[in-house]
Amino acid sequence: MPALTETELAPLTLYARGKVRDIYTVGEQLLLVATDRISAFDHVLANGIPGKGKVLTQLSLFWFKFLQDIVPNHLITADLNQYPKELAAYRDELEGRSMLVKRAQMFPVECVVRGYLSGSGWKDYKATGAVCGIQLPSGLLESDRLPEPIFTPASKSLDGEHDLNISFDDMVARVGAHTAERLRDLTLAIYSKASAYAEQRGLILADTKFEFGHAAEGIILADEVLTPDSSRFWPRDLYAPGGPQPSFDKQFVRDYLESIQWNKQAPAPALPPDVVARTQEKYLEAFRLLTGTSLSL
Repeated sequence: MPALTETELAPLTLYARGKVRDIYTVGEQLLLVATDRISAFDHVLANGIPGKGKVLTQLSLFWFKFLQDIVPNHLITADLNQYPKELAAYRDELEGRSMLVKRAQMFPVECVVRGYLSGSGWKDYKATGAVCGIQLPSGLLESDRLPEPIFTPASKSLDGEHDLNISFDDMVARVGAHTAERLRDLTLAIYSKASAYAEQRGLILADTKFEFGHAAEGIILADEVLTPDSSRFWPRDLYAPGGPQPSFDKQFVRDYLESIQWNKQAPAPALPPDVVARTQEKYLEAFRLLTGTSLSL
């Protein structure tokens, strides 16, 4: 099965094209299509991971249902039989990788929660003893579990490429105190429920990020949720603090790009077949472990 790296749905107006998702206007609603594009080091690579968009979509649908007692979400339907008739010609392209969703006024922040010391948080801690201004105990190791999960919001940069860490006070200035507190509380509540579930399934949810918007019913959860693209999942049985952990994400991709000493400037290189295959396996394994079912691509 070839990777789907771009869509062209002629009857619809393209609303936005992100690193992974193509978003179309459908009347008062939006159609989100998760392609198989993959990015690393803020660049979309020349080839994709076949079926990756289906994994992201089906996993998000699983989590939307799992979390609906905490917060409503933007999903209207992922059933193609309920899509507008003009999309019938694109059924094969949209099957399994698309969602019809509510429009929402998106908050200009990424809601990040960290339960473990990894990634940019580890770099910050080594330099300052804190993560995003939140002071932590001294002597922590890379990948250590934090005393309690911390909320570390981020803001999209003007070029849309990087997530920039911001303080909670900065978030308050952007969205207001009441909204900032509500988004923080929702983020921590979701993390608490999802990380406990993941642990039961043999996975550690080290950190993740969410996007929220405002719709008629109030604050809703939007975009993707708790996927290998937006989260660090580690195998619990291999967990060993003191260094990086094996993870269910783009690890093989990043390792390959580092091995060829790519300068991280456009154009991004293509991935060899073995890296594509191993990355696809990781995404499918994460889906199987989390949902208890296998996904047929």
